[in-house]
Amino acid sequence: MFLTDLSLTNFRAYTRLDIEVPRRVVLLLGNNAQGKTSLLEAIYYLATFTSFHTQNDRQLINFLAGGDELAVTRIVAGYQRGERRHRLEVRLIQDTNGNGGTRLRKEILSDGVKSTAQGALGNFNAVIFLPQMTRIIEGGPEERRRYLNLTISQAMPGYAQALGEYSQVLSQRNALLKLLAERGGDPEQLVYWDDLLAQKGATLIFQRIHAVHELEQVARRIHHRLSHGNEILRLDYRPSYDPVPPVEGQYSLPLDAPVDRTNIKPEQIRQGFLQRLQAIHREEIARGVTTVGPHRDELRFLSSGVDLGDYGSRGQVRTALLSLKLAEVDWLKSKTGEWPVLLLDEILAELDTQRRSDLLNAVHDSEQALLTTTDLNLFPPAFSRCVHLWRVESGRVRVETLPDAGEMEG
Repeated sequence: MFLTDLSLTNFRAYTRLDIEVPRRVVLLLGNNAQGKTSLLEAIYYLATFTSFHTQNDRQLINFLAGGDELAVTRIVAGYQRGERRHRLEVRLIQDTNGNGGTRLRKEILSDGVKSTAQGALGNFNAVIFLPQMTRIIEGGPEERRRYLNLTISQAMPGYAQALGEYSQVLSQRNALLKLLAERGGDPEQLVYWDDLLAQKGATLIFQRIHAVHELEQVARRIHHRLSHGNEILRLDYRPSYDPVPPVEGQYSLPLDAPVDRTNIKPEQIRQGFLQRLQAIHREEIARGVTTVGPHRDELRFLSSGVDLGDYGSRGQVRTALLSLKLAEVDWLKSKTGEWPVLLLDEILAELDTQRRSDLLNAVHDSEQALLTTTDLNLFPPAFSRCVHLWRVESGRVRVETLPDAGEMEG
């Protein structure tokens, strides 16, 4: 899979950009705060329909256009998947709401046909690697759940829809719990929402179990190589509702003991989750909130038994993150049959020589990769001679010609 062209209108620092995107490797060169990362952000937005930087889409609108009553941000891309060419467009439309305020609408067109974000997810795939993504390992559980959701949604049909529906049911159930806590009432009102929550939640738990298991298999091999065989990486998925019950009579100890949940069927998860919800009605009414479910899942990263989020060194965390991201590329390829577009933002400056070499080898394996840098000297001369160079300055992109720039075509 690869982009053929990209057009931006009023996106971040870009008032207007129309550019053809060559295959293989594109190197974006420029000083900081010139628009390099924003360009990667626009491409990744086409894969996930959400931004990795902002709290809401309104912040993506170019600040000069954002003050207008009507402002339209557009991201349009042509891409090839297999033998077929496609077109994907996202419009963010800010206008007045009639009450003196503004509203923001999102429109998505896939090959010219309007679509929902859930329906368009998976059409175009990308993997992005940013220095600040260490928060996936070091940040709070919501960071890891967000990572799982964005990654799985690109590869597993139905996941994004189940996630959206789960969130809606959760909101309704929480509202009822709060009402029961404040005003009282018949707890049997929860039965309907219990059933819906268990149904949608079971889909999420099942797919997370398999995605984490598959990602771990690949990441462990990569991590073993990057750590010279000195460390073993494990992705420890800890579902809030665990379909594997603790062994009766045993104490729950924080042991580094992997749990295999891959043989559990979705219906088993649904029934068990439903029973758990029904068993804690009184507790949840008292608290006025749903206390168990995928919205409270956790994922931990362990290296030879050490929890990297709590005790990992800077080097260990970066090695684990690199292993995870390289595994994500291979995993998406195995699930979709297509290489995702690889997006790397100022990564080499954070890595030692060996890890730079491993990352650049992954770049060579990809069908298309876009990298940003402020310093060409970070790249081996042989690599630099074989890339397409874009110089980015103040929201403008200038294509520069390098010797042997077409060497990596085909």
